[in-house]
Amino acid sequence: MQIINLFPGSYGSNCYLIEDRGHALIIDPSAAAAAILRRLRDDGCTPDAILLTHGHFDHIMSIDTLRQAEPGLKVYIHRADAPMLTDGKKNAFALFFGQDRTWHEADVLLQGGETISVGDARLRVLHTPGHSPGSICLYCEEEKAMITGDTLFADNVGRSDLWEGNFGTLRTSLQSLRNYNGEITIYPGHGGTNTLSSALDNVFYM
Repeated sequence: MQIINLFPGSYGSNCYLIEDRGHALIIDPSAAAAAILRRLRDDGCTPDAILLTHGHFDHIMSIDTLRQAEPGLKVYIHRADAPMLTDGKKNAFALFFGQDRTWHEADVLLQGGETISVGDARLRVLHTPGHSPGSICLYCEEEKAMITGDTLFADNVGRSDLWEGNFGTLRTSLQSLRNYNGEITIYPGHGGTNTLSSALDNVFYM
């Protein structure tokens, strides 16, 4: 399994491709659809699905363009964040730019606990609310890797003052990540990688 970061994406957000045996998952398509599809083509991979760690605008910019280019490509999001795709206030675009921006509804609503496959790799969906009500992390135990979205950065956490964010809930979610192997590598929604234990230590030290 390979984890490829197509940075820079829109507004400094990371866009990840998880590739295995000719198949790929697109995580948080902030990068231009053309760049994503070109990299997949160069790698000889077929996109199986788009997974969103949460519904803020800077992580979802290319989902509709990708669906137009790849009919049948489904978008997955946690059910608690599903309203963000169709509401410019909830996805924060209106807050930052003073105008509405929406996307089509997701195809598959997650609740946490699901396992999503790509090639031979398996990713478990962890519901980690706080940054948004439906924020998730994606954990691959075999590869010792976790996509953390805006729940946890290398040395900080995502803000909790946007729609339905809650710092107390976020703190509980961060505590729950202590249950996982601290030596795994995290791949955040912004910035670089770190080990899980180091990132959590940085946060709770602050």
